[in-house]
Amino acid sequence: MPLKPEIEKPESERKRVGFALVGIGKLTAEELIPAARTSEHAYIAALVTSEEDKGEAFARAFGLTEADVYTYDEFGKLADRDDVEAVYIVLPNSLHREYTERAAKMGKHVLCEKPLSVSTQDAQAMVDACREADVRLMTAYRCQYTPEHWAARDAVQSGKLGKVKLMDSIHVQVQQDPEAWRLKKTLAGGGPLVDVGIYCLNILRFVTGQEPEWVFAAEHQPEGDPRFKEVEESTSVMLGFPGGLIANFLTSYGAMKTTTLRVMGEEGSLLMDPAFPYDGLKLKITDSEGTHEPSFPEYDQFALEFDHFAQSIRTGQQPWTPGEEGVQDHVIMDAIFESARSGKRVDLGATAGKDATRGDKKPELPQK
Repeated sequence: MPLKPEIEKPESERKRVGFALVGIGKLTAEELIPAARTSEHAYIAALVTSEEDKGEAFARAFGLTEADVYTYDEFGKLADRDDVEAVYIVLPNSLHREYTERAAKMGKHVLCEKPLSVSTQDAQAMVDACREADVRLMTAYRCQYTPEHWAARDAVQSGKLGKVKLMDSIHVQVQQDPEAWRLKKTLAGGGPLVDVGIYCLNILRFVTGQEPEWVFAAEHQPEGDPRFKEVEESTSVMLGFPGGLIANFLTSYGAMKTTTLRVMGEEGSLLMDPAFPYDGLKLKITDSEGTHEPSFPEYDQFALEFDHFAQSIRTGQQPWTPGEEGVQDHVIMDAIFESARSGKRVDLGATAGKDATRGDKKPELPQK
């Protein structure tokens, strides 16, 4: 496929960061491409896909040309596209490391869907590759970029709820298709824990700003169900945080869609229900002044991610959820799998300081 001819870009695009979307699945088609249209600091410059016809159709629909569509075999040609400063990797988990390392070698910054990879070792290799190439790596933890989740974090850390004693979170959904790549161990790295349960784990770490000191877990893998030949159906996890705070979370591919976050303190509590969808988040805080539901302006979660990463590229600052944040979740998930296998509590050792695996550039939240 020929390279895109040099065309003078409008002033607005010269200031923004051009992204190549790597993988055109449901998330890319329904969320990322539309989100980029509302982004203030990013735009889509190229698409990488195994389905050229599909890619070209999307290109026409979103103002790109056929020359902006690349196959995976042509991924290396992005090295010659100066307007492509970053890639957003939206591929099965097992491919994250390969395409991150290839992008880093081309000098492209990388925004990668969660989980960062299929293992702690691969995730760390991605961090190392981007550091060596002096490019930014951001883990796409969209819930750390919403005003609702930041309001929950502020309520927890400000003392508004008093000393927090207990937390729990749920993210479950039904996975119907036994051939889905998310049910293949080599492609996904695990079952619901690494796909939807990771939201619970990550947000519990985020709202406290702390790391768990130990984990205890159990899982269920039913016999005779073709969906769960390789991965677990359900996982229950208990986390012990500093100061005696205990958190629980549940995740499953076998129960009707539910997403919640609940925090219970000595002087108040909060509930997010739903807590993790792309829109429609609801937060309720109860304290000494009563119960109230904060309101926020309309926004697009993925546009906020695009904008944050683009700004971190322009300023040279580490994004709020860098690769290290993704690695930390892999470390904890390894301990969860170990606990589920052994039936014993697994200690994680001394915890790092507050927000130790997060970057120095905090998100800019939408204002009323």
